[in-house]
Amino acid sequence: MWDDAFPSFLIGLREGLEAGLIVSILVATLVRGDAKARLPQVWTGVLAAIAMSMSFGAILTFTAANLSTSAQEAFGGTLSVIAVAFVTAMVFWMRRSARNLSGEIREKVTAALAMGGGMLILTSFLAVGREGLETALFLWTTARAAGESGGPLIGAAIGLVLAAGLCWGLYRRVLRINLGRFFTVTGAVLIVIAAGVLGYGLRDLQEGGVIAGKTAYAFDLSAHIDAGSWYATLLQGVLNLTPAMTWLQVLGYGCYLAVVMTLFVRGVRKPAAAPASTSASASAAPQPKPRPEVEQDPEPEREAAADPVPAPARETAAAPVPASARETAAVSVPEPEPAPVREPTARRRPVWLLPAAVVAVPALVAGLIVAFGDAKPAGAQTVAVSPTECGKGFTAPEPGRQTFRMRNTGSKASEVYLINPATNAVYGEIEGLAPGTTRDLVATVGSGDYAWRCVPTSGKAVTSASVRVSGGGTSQAVLPLAAAELRPPLTAYRAYVTAGLTTLSGQTDRLTADLTAGDLAKARADWLTAHDTYSSLGAAYGTFADYDARINGRKDGLPGGEKDPAFTGFHRIEYGLWHGESAASLKPLAAKLGADVAGLRKAFPTQDFDPSDLPLRSHEILENTLQFELTGDTDEGSGTNLATADANLAGTRELLSVLRPLITERAPHELTTVDADIARFQGLLDAAHKGAAWTPVGSLDPRTRAKIDGAAGQLLEDLAPIPDLLEIRKSA
Repeated sequence: MWDDAFPSFLIGLREGLEAGLIVSILVATLVRGDAKARLPQVWTGVLAAIAMSMSFGAILTFTAANLSTSAQEAFGGTLSVIAVAFVTAMVFWMRRSARNLSGEIREKVTAALAMGGGMLILTSFLAVGREGLETALFLWTTARAAGESGGPLIGAAIGLVLAAGLCWGLYRRVLRINLGRFFTVTGAVLIVIAAGVLGYGLRDLQEGGVIAGKTAYAFDLSAHIDAGSWYATLLQGVLNLTPAMTWLQVLGYGCYLAVVMTLFVRGVRKPAAAPASTSASASAAPQPKPRPEVEQDPEPEREAAADPVPAPARETAAAPVPASARETAAVSVPEPEPAPVREPTARRRPVWLLPAAVVAVPALVAGLIVAFGDAKPAGAQTVAVSPTECGKGFTAPEPGRQTFRMRNTGSKASEVYLINPATNAVYGEIEGLAPGTTRDLVATVGSGDYAWRCVPTSGKAVTSASVRVSGGGTSQAVLPLAAAELRPPLTAYRAYVTAGLTTLSGQTDRLTADLTAGDLAKARADWLTAHDTYSSLGAAYGTFADYDARINGRKDGLPGGEKDPAFTGFHRIEYGLWHGESAASLKPLAAKLGADVAGLRKAFPTQDFDPSDLPLRSHEILENTLQFELTGDTDEGSGTNLATADANLAGTRELLSVLRPLITERAPHELTTVDADIARFQGLLDAAHKGAAWTPVGSLDPRTRAKIDGAAGQLLEDLAPIPDLLEIRKSA
């Protein structure tokens, strides 16, 4: 997540500081010009710009969500390219304008004051709105690239808060920053990040079919680089560099970086070579004489404190200005103080009316678009779902990825399946479609026959008339799975668990005997053996019910921690064995553990084991391993989390063995990838096992730990489709 946060943090910091400087100069100009009454107009424009920017982000998100997948790719890719163009223009504009920003803003404010309140609102709105739109577009692009990660939003929030703090410090004169250097350095970094965004955008355009060459890879290192490793995640999150990139991505990335960075560096060096006569002539220019109104200001000290231009700089404005000072942005360059402008008499109106109207309009526009923009995607069909109208409105679709608007016109919730009527293979599905509601079902349509199957709650399945699609390729479907097909695997796994509990009972008896004899060393070894046996029975955890909490529960949430009476079982004994507790004090705990195991062994044959738990556990066992074992969260002193991970892997392997026929029938190549992942993960765990000793998770070197985490993550990713493949469906 933090890898995805950096680009957004930088854009939030830069754009926030830029907008904050503009607001600071606006406010300071009004304060020094004796026009404090106009400050609400500035804040109105600023709030309107913020509202417009947020509305723009909402519109982008809503628009993308209502497009087909290929159109989403094309839409996102186009906006990524536009975002790169905006960021590039912003970088060059700020490099060029930082030295004169204060003077330009002051001139605009002076002109706006003379023309009335509306112009001042418009001035602040336009000054801040441009930064807001650029920020919204760039953040939307980076957030889309990060998927479900919250990193971009967190990074942007931190950057904006930091920018606000810096602007406050500059305004109050408690902070001095060489803004010219700041915008130069961050500009160079943003150019590198923008190159990655351009590459990502070009890839999206290829995926959306706008640009050809999506299979023309310049390189593909997926087989040699761990996509889940820290360095791969860092490169992808910050620079959008992936293990596989097309020629267009590489050329776009390289050309943009070479051309734009060269121009940027040349532009930075140019001012440094300017003749000294420029500063001399500038410093020799006569300074305007303050008007009497400024000299008679009753609060000169307070207004001076609000000025972002340091007082010493104004007093010595006639001195020669070194080149380095000229590189500093508005807060370091002296500007003549504007004379106060007398305000024309205006008709009084409620103070809140104009700010409320200006802020509400952009939000209202976005709300109307969202409210009335629920139009179906182009080409989408509305299909009825009910026992009497199943499939009404369904006509032969075009081949390719299609969106169907499924409307439940019946009185009961229903499950909906797009099927091949001859084989019952499922191309798409919706679970729990409530009466009177509409949801989208997206499916890839190829050549073949298609029909809808509606299965209402507590009702019989109804199948619509079929249609035939020709001219397309093949589309992937999932064979439906009936509950009866899971009974043989369930029977085999029950036998595995029963045998494991028998073995476990004998192992816990030996642990009790070790503690009775006072042999703590042997007790530690036998504890690990017994705990590994229990950990290898992972798919039955949900069935064990309360026994699992007593046998393998943790101290988390218990008021007494490790001393809490409710903390029992393996982890409580582990704590005592590795924290110097006596054998005599641990013997009752071991005896209770043995009794609980015996009780579980007796109760298990009569416990209800839901067949649908088997496919779920194929993913969930190792998900818990990654969350608890590979983080060291469950370590109570033994340092054997990797041994538990090894036992969990053994349990997953056993589970996959009983499910293998069903998986192979539905996805023949799925287990080939999974088996390779398991072998890789097993090899890394074996390398951390020396004789009877396991390397504690906290003692692993960063590279090895990253490899283990990456292997577990990749295995989880490849196991993720199995629960969907083996989901019990009512379409048969």
